[in-house]
Amino acid sequence: MKQKVVIKVAMNGNKSRSKVLKIAVGAPGVQSAGFTGKELDQLEVVGEGIDAAVLTSLLRKNVGPSDLISVGSAEKKEEKKEEKKIEILPAASNSYPYQFSAPYYPIQPYPVEYTNHTDPCSIM
Repeated sequence: MKQKVVIKVAMNGNKSRSKVLKIAVGAPGVQSAGFTGKELDQLEVVGEGIDAAVLTSLLRKNVGPSDLISVGSAEKKEEKKEEKKIEILPAASNSYPYQFSAPYYPIQPYPVEYTNHTDPCSIM
């Protein structure tokens, strides 16, 4: 039976990502490996007879902090979802199309003071 193992690994860049994949694919029983999660910081490994504890400890030794998130079967569950149909009604014959325009923001004038410098010192 195929099992799916998810491990969260702290990675710094592309070099550590490739190192994680090399370690994961090199483990016995692994058929596929890839990154998942919002920040692509979780390693998802699918295969038969994977020892999740050994794989996690290998990642801790060679890459950095690793946490075992889940171990379960990799069989896909089939769920039937009902599709919602959207009906498009014809437009009324006496309706006008919407007119879109950019919002109007009035320009505020600001006072400008012009002074005539009669001082011989240009610094002040």
